[in-house]
Amino acid sequence: MVSAVGGRRPIAIDLFAGAGGMTLGFEQAGFDVPAAVELDPIHCATHEFNFPFWSVLCQDIADTTGDQIRNCIGDREIDVVCGGPPCQGFSVIGKRQFSDPRNCLISHFRRVVLELEPKYFVMENVPGLALGKHEQLLNDIISEFTANGYQVLSHQVLNAANYGVPQNRERLFLLGCRQGLPLPQYPSPITRPNKNQAENQDLPLTPTVWQAIGDLPEAENYPVLRKRDQVVAEYGKPSDYGQQMRGLCMIADDYSYARQYDPRLLTSSIRTNHTKKSRARFEATGPGKIERVSRFHKLNPEGLCNTLRAGTARDRGAYTSPRPIHPYTPRCITVREAGRLHSYPDWLRFHVTKWHGFRQIGNSVPPLLAKAVAAEIIRSLGVEPCKPCEEQPLGKKELLHMTMSQATAYYGADPQAIERRSRRR
Repeated sequence: MVSAVGGRRPIAIDLFAGAGGMTLGFEQAGFDVPAAVELDPIHCATHEFNFPFWSVLCQDIADTTGDQIRNCIGDREIDVVCGGPPCQGFSVIGKRQFSDPRNCLISHFRRVVLELEPKYFVMENVPGLALGKHEQLLNDIISEFTANGYQVLSHQVLNAANYGVPQNRERLFLLGCRQGLPLPQYPSPITRPNKNQAENQDLPLTPTVWQAIGDLPEAENYPVLRKRDQVVAEYGKPSDYGQQMRGLCMIADDYSYARQYDPRLLTSSIRTNHTKKSRARFEATGPGKIERVSRFHKLNPEGLCNTLRAGTARDRGAYTSPRPIHPYTPRCITVREAGRLHSYPDWLRFHVTKWHGFRQIGNSVPPLLAKAVAAEIIRSLGVEPCKPCEEQPLGKKELLHMTMSQATAYYGADPQAIERRSRRR
């Protein structure tokens, strides 16, 4: 392997970057991600806060060219382009409409990859992309890559729970590389979500819900969290997973930049005001069961979280997806607790509102899952990843408080950008 120590780390470009789950996973695996593309100005502001030393292009992928991205990174060769085109058009939960205009975003992913000519590409989506009529769209994309000098590995569905994430979340991945380069492999599981499963008995168990969130301060003990999303709080004793999320231990294969932040702060934890009737129903619901009125899932402390969903953006009605009920306190989980269940470290912040915060998590790739895939790309590149020595600051806090109109003005984005996507027929 070629060592990156003393030189530059391999670089990745993140398309459809959202708040940065894929960006962070690739950073943890040893990549720099100097440029990201994202349509939603709120997501861009959050991305900029967490990765202020890199660039985010706030624009529609349909209007984005390879040259625009190259203006952010210079003439360096690009090692990998990654991205998860919005998946609601393929989801088995939704109507899976073949004509959904969001489906064409996969074609733009393919176009930008071919313009940038990276060594490797990684595409992520929901498993529904390989079902029914959508399978033809997937096959067409593969054929186009093959016709333009890329070899493509057959798609595979990976469950985040097999990669240290305390959440059952299945996602489809498609990997490819230029002809002549070694094809990467899909990552082998590193944890097993069920202690009774016959295979992989030698692997450690996936962290449980309570191992993931049990050390977090109880938000309801802090009245100030009714009005703001952060407070200096007293944490409990963490599990091994909790230590990892809090940055209390060295992780041998984490090659991300250390961040400057106050570990005493409990962030992304604004409280929800539930009615007495709702709280009574939450309390009466058994672990792992569905509350009969709200249809919310109550987390089993000894199990895994169900798939965290994003809800809809404002062009689709701005509906909030059902949020899980805390395993012991009769309330819905906080954004920070959802972040823990998604494998986001505590230094990473989300938008201060619950709606945007949960949307950012539900739309994103769990960083530890992205890291597992990115590590296979690093291996195929023949690069020995290195841990950066420098500690990086976070961005301006104002970025997390912006309204949509403020974020749109800040980036000079099209005020109708989000709605415009739904009107393209």
